[in-house]
Amino acid sequence: MDIILAGSFVTCGKSPMLLTALPWPDARPLPDAFFDRDAQLLARELLGKVIRHKQGPYWLSARIIETEAYYFAEKGSHASLGYTEKRKALFLDGGHIYMYYARGGDSLNFSAQGPGNAVLIKSGYPWVDAHADENALAQMQLNNPDAAGNPRPIERLCAGQTLLCKAMGLKVPNWDAKRFDHEQLFVDDLGIIPKQIIQTTRLGIPHGRDEHLPYRFVDADHARHCTRNPLRRGQVEGRDFFILTQGN
Repeated sequence: MDIILAGSFVTCGKSPMLLTALPWPDARPLPDAFFDRDAQLLARELLGKVIRHKQGPYWLSARIIETEAYYFAEKGSHASLGYTEKRKALFLDGGHIYMYYARGGDSLNFSAQGPGNAVLIKSGYPWVDAHADENALAQMQLNNPDAAGNPRPIERLCAGQTLLCKAMGLKVPNWDAKRFDHEQLFVDDLGIIPKQIIQTTRLGIPHGRDEHLPYRFVDADHARHCTRNPLRRGQVEGRDFFILTQGN
């Protein structure tokens, strides 16, 4: 059977099947299959990828620099509290979006392989390129000013799960339990592979809810820009964090 790519259609001998159009020819959205893997592996491999969200005429973009993995079987996860309609995205196939409110702001997660497993996008770093220009960056600063109403410094604009969502205009009602939409929201693979990843414990986990598990992953080059720097003074390698080296 011949399969012919024709613009945004695929034909398989009979009628064409409509595909979601790419926003530009060289976009490389992560496929749903990318997310169908162990939560820790997914958390590591999402580092360096770029989240893109269209707001008005602009593609707001941020490189993922910090993630946290969560499993159904451990007490730190929302899924461990059981299935509800609000948490249903956690129990769907890998690549579903799970959003919830945390400390008055929105938080972004992606479901992983296995019911109840997911990755939280903990923080990012604003990304500027031909598709996300200085005007897009200015829009992100308008979305997320500091407490005095002034533009937040670039390095702190997405330094936390709620700051990231606020800067990027991502809202729970718009995206919870949805799939990616290449014309509105997707994760772009630009081929960036962090040379070193810091593995450490997650943040904000209550005492007695598996707070000791080392399921937080940070791009070492951006450690000072994440929610809490795992390399800050007083932290000891081999006790408080581990460094994973990958690539050449």
